[in-house]
Amino acid sequence: MKNDKIKNQYRVNEQIRVREVRIVGDDGSMVVPTRQALDMARNQGVDLVEISPNANPPVCRLIDYSKFLYQQKKRAKELKAKQVKVEVKEIRFGPQTDEHDYQFKLKHAKEFLEDGNKVRAYVFFRGRSILFKEQGEVLLLRFANDLEEYGKVEHMPSLEGKKMFIYLTPKKAGVAKKSQQAMDREKRANEEREQNNNKATDIKEQAEMPANGGLLANAKISADALKKLTEED
Repeated sequence: MKNDKIKNQYRVNEQIRVREVRIVGDDGSMVVPTRQALDMARNQGVDLVEISPNANPPVCRLIDYSKFLYQQKKRAKELKAKQVKVEVKEIRFGPQTDEHDYQFKLKHAKEFLEDGNKVRAYVFFRGRSILFKEQGEVLLLRFANDLEEYGKVEHMPSLEGKKMFIYLTPKKAGVAKKSQQAMDREKRANEEREQNNNKATDIKEQAEMPANGGLLANAKISADALKKLTEED
């Protein structure tokens, strides 16, 4: 179905029934009668593809239509892969949630927002606990305040039946986290790079030693010995 949608998006060859078209290519563009454009396509062994029907005149290209469709599908697939999928994660509280449970759920909410997801937190009032709705509202407002660095309030606390909701949206788009394997590979690569740099430094120092500390040192010792013998004579 998706492939048919892309295929039916463009008019090709005899499907183009306007009087004239603008042909664009690497060498520029020109306006020609549609019949002439069709003849040009046949002579080149390609198709006349209408890529911008709303222009005046419509814009066409002389290309291989099957290759053009393949490129369009590939581009659509790449764009879809780059899109960040935003999900709505739910956090549930009771009207008298203890501190340990609160901190546990706060931690998860931070992770959800850091990954680029929205958070819908709510307090569920069971039976007569609806009498503590003000307490539930205070809890949700504290929750939003504690997440101020990670998300902003999209919808203030509101009571819907037996649930009071608050909606938070991330302040910045989610960033894909590196896997542990990727981090280990990066660490090993840095260690190997550092070792190679150290080896290169050692080799350079060893190469310089004979020139500075070997021959020159021996020559200096020989000169001193010769001077000493001359003085003794």
